[in-house]
Amino acid sequence: MRLEGLRGEVEEDRSVHSRVISGPVSAPPVARDRILESAYHLFSRRGIRAVGIEEVIERATVAKATLYRHFPSKDDLVLAFLKQREHVWTHGWVEAEARKRGTTPEECLLAIFDLFDEWFRRDDFEGCSFINVLLETADRTHPVGRAGVEHLENIRGVLRSLAEEAGLRDTEEFARSFHILMKGAIVQAGEGDLDAAKRAQTMARSLIEAYR
Repeated sequence: MRLEGLRGEVEEDRSVHSRVISGPVSAPPVARDRILESAYHLFSRRGIRAVGIEEVIERATVAKATLYRHFPSKDDLVLAFLKQREHVWTHGWVEAEARKRGTTPEECLLAIFDLFDEWFRRDDFEGCSFINVLLETADRTHPVGRAGVEHLENIRGVLRSLAEEAGLRDTEEFARSFHILMKGAIVQAGEGDLDAAKRAQTMARSLIEAYR
């Protein structure tokens, strides 16, 4: 999956890590692509505070000046990461896969927890980056904190759309309640409860019934 609007120089790709946001290509990815790919890998797994710019530079195998040419500050890099996370995780995985697995809007909503169940059991389960960034920032007025809030709202936008397609009532309230189940399941899975998604799915069925 190539990033849209990629610009910059093409440098020799010495990294050997697997692609997170880029598919197989015949030429090495450009510098901006490599930087964002490296940030995506590090930020999604370890958070933004624990990862410094130097580590991103080392993983991307670029010069510091190259990174700052594309991302003038760490905040700019984090904002780009969150945008890409939404593209890859929210829309590319949660929404797309749920719609693929469900034959009705209600089934699509419930399929989200089937996806989560598989995700929670993977060794590379990393939790919700939007929640993590919001908690790490602890300031909703900061650009990064504000972005975390906006990206979480965009997830609810997906839920509202599915609820509207299902003909449910009070879709705004429904989306907020359904999102609580999603976020709660993610946190509980982080505690080690591998059946968190199944428990949440049972509650989700009752929630859908309540909003018919």
